[in-house]
Amino acid sequence: MDSIPAVVDSVAALAGQAVAAIGAVSPIGLAIALAGAVVAAVPAGIGSAIGIGMTAQVANGVLAEDPKKFGNVFILVALPGTQGFYGFLGAFLAIMQLGLLGDAPNAITLWQGIQMFAACLPVGLAGLASGIWQGKACSAGVELVAKRATEGTKAVIFAAMVETYAVLGLLVTIFAQMGIKLG
Repeated sequence: MDSIPAVVDSVAALAGQAVAAIGAVSPIGLAIALAGAVVAAVPAGIGSAIGIGMTAQVANGVLAEDPKKFGNVFILVALPGTQGFYGFLGAFLAIMQLGLLGDAPNAITLWQGIQMFAACLPVGLAGLASGIWQGKACSAGVELVAKRATEGTKAVIFAAMVETYAVLGLLVTIFAQMGIKLG
């Protein structure tokens, strides 16, 4: 029976140390925040690369038949690339807020690092999904342009509807980053 209070005291001491570590300046917090910047940029870039790749494959087939349609299909091929830019912007803003482009990074806690990581997730995940789905919408748009060259604007409008969710992911990331008080 005497060992139960000792165990409770040990657990309480460990819990206190854990709470103190969350609020203390931590190189691990900075590492987690940097991982957040990576999570903002990399998945969004992957989504863009996949979306552009699938659209470019369809566009190349159309251009093999009619090279004059290049101007009509180019915007549809480029459109899924915007998610990569949004992810880069989310990562850049995180890096700026962390002070990594200055003389010394901001001293942040483990909790602030976790917050920055979480703040970077929306643009990365929305960019990944919307880049791929926008590539599918743009591929269908290229097929529309192949049959009816004058309907390219309609294809761009449909593809831009998917873009809305990448923009919303970027906005959530920006607003969440603004809510993190560093330094």
